[in-house]
Amino acid sequence: MSGIDQRLRDLGLVLPLPLQLPPGAVLPFPWIRIIGTRALISGHGPTNGDGSLAGPLGKVGSDVSLEQAYVAARLTGLAILGSLKRELGSLDRIAAWSRVFGMVNSAPGFNRQPAVINGFSDLVLEVFGPEKGAHARSAVGMAELPFNIPVEVEGEVELLAP
Repeated sequence: MSGIDQRLRDLGLVLPLPLQLPPGAVLPFPWIRIIGTRALISGHGPTNGDGSLAGPLGKVGSDVSLEQAYVAARLTGLAILGSLKRELGSLDRIAAWSRVFGMVNSAPGFNRQPAVINGFSDLVLEVFGPEKGAHARSAVGMAELPFNIPVEVEGEVELLAP
C-alpha cells in the first residue's frame, strides 16, 4: 500500500467512484490533463462514494449552511483525489500541490468563501502534510455553478519526474 493510500486509510477516508453525470450532460474534456510534470485538474464538485452528486445543492448562505458547504468542499477534495489516483495510478506521484481555485455558489451577501474552501485545503493538508500539501489558493463567490452544486474546485499539482 502506498504512503498516501495508507494515510487515507489511517484518516478513515475513502475515495469516491467517478462522477455519474446527470442525464443529458456531456463534458468534452478530461478530469485530469497531464502536461510534463504537471497535472491540471478540471473543476470538480462534491461527490458521494457511489459517484453521485453530494447534497445539499444550492446557494451557500441561503440553501446551504457554511458548515454544510465546508463538508461539500471536503467531499470535492476527495473527488479530486479519486480522479488523480485513477489518472496517475498512485497519489504518491504527487510532488506538491501548486494552486487551487475554489468557487462557491454564493447567495447575495455571502462573503465567507475562504471559510468554505478551507474544507478542501484542510483535507489536502491532512492527507499530504504541510510540505506537499501547501498550495496557492483563491476562493471566490459565483452567481451559479453547474448542476446547482454549492462548491467547485480546480487546481494543479506538480508530479515527480518519471
